[in-house]
Amino acid sequence: VRLGDVARIELGLVEDRTFFRGNQEPMVGIGVIRQSTSNTIDVADRVKALTAKINPGLPDGMAIKESYDASVFVQASINEVYTTLFVSIVCVVFVIYMFLGSFRVMIIPAVTVPVSLTATFIAMYAFGFSVNLLTLLALVLAIGLVVDDAIVVLENIVRRIQEKGETPLVAAYRGARQVGFAVIATTLVLIAVFVPITFLEGDLGRLFTEFALTIAAAVAFSSLVALTLSTMLASKMLTPSTSRPTRLVETVNNVFRSARKRYRKNLVKAVRAPKKVLLAFAALVALSAVFFVNINQEFAPSEDRGAFFLIVNGPEGASFEYISEYMTEIESRLMPFVEAGEINRLLVRAPRAFGSIEQFNSGIAIVILTDWSERRSAWDIMGDVSKKLSDLPGVRSFPVMRQGLGGGTGKPVQFVLGGSTYEELAQWSETLLAKINEDNPGLVGVDTDYKQTRPQIDFVVDYDRAADLGVTISEIGRTLETMMGGRRVTTFLDKGEEYDVIVEGERSEQTSFDDIQNIYVRSDRSGELIPISNLLSITEYGAADQLSRFNRVRAITIDASLADGYSLGEALTYLNGLVDEHLPDEAIVDYKGESRNFMSSGDSILFVFLLGLAVVFLVLAAQFESFVHPFIILATVPLTIGGGLFGLMITGQSLNIYSQIGLIMLVGLAAKNGILIVEFANQLRDVGYRFNRAILSASVIRLRPIVMTGLTTIAGSIPLILASGAGAETRLVIGTVIFFGVLASTLLTIFLVPLLYTLLARNTGSPEDVTRQLEAELPAATRARGG
Repeated sequence: VRLGDVARIELGLVEDRTFFRGNQEPMVGIGVIRQSTSNTIDVADRVKALTAKINPGLPDGMAIKESYDASVFVQASINEVYTTLFVSIVCVVFVIYMFLGSFRVMIIPAVTVPVSLTATFIAMYAFGFSVNLLTLLALVLAIGLVVDDAIVVLENIVRRIQEKGETPLVAAYRGARQVGFAVIATTLVLIAVFVPITFLEGDLGRLFTEFALTIAAAVAFSSLVALTLSTMLASKMLTPSTSRPTRLVETVNNVFRSARKRYRKNLVKAVRAPKKVLLAFAALVALSAVFFVNINQEFAPSEDRGAFFLIVNGPEGASFEYISEYMTEIESRLMPFVEAGEINRLLVRAPRAFGSIEQFNSGIAIVILTDWSERRSAWDIMGDVSKKLSDLPGVRSFPVMRQGLGGGTGKPVQFVLGGSTYEELAQWSETLLAKINEDNPGLVGVDTDYKQTRPQIDFVVDYDRAADLGVTISEIGRTLETMMGGRRVTTFLDKGEEYDVIVEGERSEQTSFDDIQNIYVRSDRSGELIPISNLLSITEYGAADQLSRFNRVRAITIDASLADGYSLGEALTYLNGLVDEHLPDEAIVDYKGESRNFMSSGDSILFVFLLGLAVVFLVLAAQFESFVHPFIILATVPLTIGGGLFGLMITGQSLNIYSQIGLIMLVGLAAKNGILIVEFANQLRDVGYRFNRAILSASVIRLRPIVMTGLTTIAGSIPLILASGAGAETRLVIGTVIFFGVLASTLLTIFLVPLLYTLLARNTGSPEDVTRQLEAELPAATRARGG
């Protein structure tokens, strides 16, 4: 008997129950996945070049078209950051010009920007960093920082020329020496703030390590440039005439002179009424705590990444025909978005799985949107898509935006319940789902990964009867596998390629239990064909598709998306509250995906923040040779942090990994103003100024560089706040923190630092005290040795 007499032999697909369409046109999808160490944009460019090379040689009517391309968002974000970088430079240079009043003078601090950034690129190359979104964001933030040291040095030189009548050369020499300590101190503080960020663990640590070290390198180089190149340029380019303000900025200078007089009067009043100022300080700190408690918390801001995924799930055990019908309906409902120009490509696939497909009850639509400038927000489009599909009775669909950090497509809420048995876990999950349905604060598409609804069929073999008839168990199992499913039996070669040989039953005879009556097995004893139905019974039941474990514990995961205005932190707090209230103590709670990143990042950022604060305190203590002066300087940190939190609250933004990094930056920025005042007050005391006069004069004299450096940092953050296009959400949140934090620091620390210095530092000395003591004791020690 030939095989062709009893079987139909054909060269075909392993699985033909799939479809893939783009804008309703049948297609074949080809996916390209980059290796972990490769560059996304480089891979995409090479694929596009190869596509352009292959297309001319394809048959008529066939072409390779670009569909989903992850590099589009990356490239667009980088282009936006380049634009932001340029605008930041312009804003910072303009602020410098408005205060200094001369293009010749403006060039001196402005030149630190290209020099410092070029040196930073050299450091990035040495560190092995790439030019990516985070390193470019670091450079944008560094724009306002790298000019600060040069401004402090230049302002002091100009002041000495104007007030003391020194020549530019002498003023440059003495002025740089006078503020050199403050410049080095602020640089070390900023570096001390950023370096602890490298202690973040996991992917988050690897990403933000590049961010932190890039800023640290830029700040270090800017300090070097300020004390060398800027000082040299000032000695060559400044003249008494260039040091005077021009008509263009006369108004600015007049306003500042008037503000400085009012500041002096108000500062005297504040020092004379310390209780009122300290009470106001305590009230602002308490208000900052209120801001912190009431701000929504999440792992990362929601980004419009230019594409989103529509996940579709049908009933367990649903057929390919069933899901195909629904996917076609979904496709037709979404095509008006394509016609309206908001969706560029609509890719639809069923089933969702790739490779060896065992389930056909799922589908996916990949929605590639048009350019950011040509459409609404992706979140608005996703909301409209959800509404259009909400009345589909046989499937559940929910849109998901690909995550920025981590890159996953899962729902943001992934709440894991662990326990001893799946039966117990199922009861617990049902309890939570019931409570969520009673009072849902903002969870969308709530689901679990444990559903006892997948149809299961058990073939129970009668071992005794099979043995009596001479049929082996392996023969029964192999026959059922072949006829009811399929089995790979061997391979064959064709034109150098190896293919599987698959033996399977006709699908038309696998639709009901009655079809098993037509399957026979041969008895080894008698050689007769025996109906397999005589040797087994059939049991049908529902069971879970999979039994999951998490951290080696039996687990069920509850996942959900979030409604607009409802944060991940609120969702997890709500679910934990339900567990505490309705589940027994032995219930184990854990997290997956973005929820796990959110929970772990909070502890990591807190550790980094406290470590940075401790390192800054120790650095200042070593430089000032005192524990009192660092305390005075860092006492302004709560006010600065409060300003950043206030900005987040009034703009409706969240506390996330980017805003937390911004808050850490504010520690160094807040300390900078205090260093300028405290260090100069110590210098004035060293030259014989009385205590009260020293702190008052230091505060008034240092007001100008404090305001200038504060405004340049604010100016550098404005383009981040006004950002649009790809990646604007992350730039906005960190820009908001810097803008409001530095504004609060500039306005409030100029009063708090002098007051605390007056109250706490009266009996302290300065680093020069030890020098004077040594100079006084050396002659006596020399005479004693000579004697």
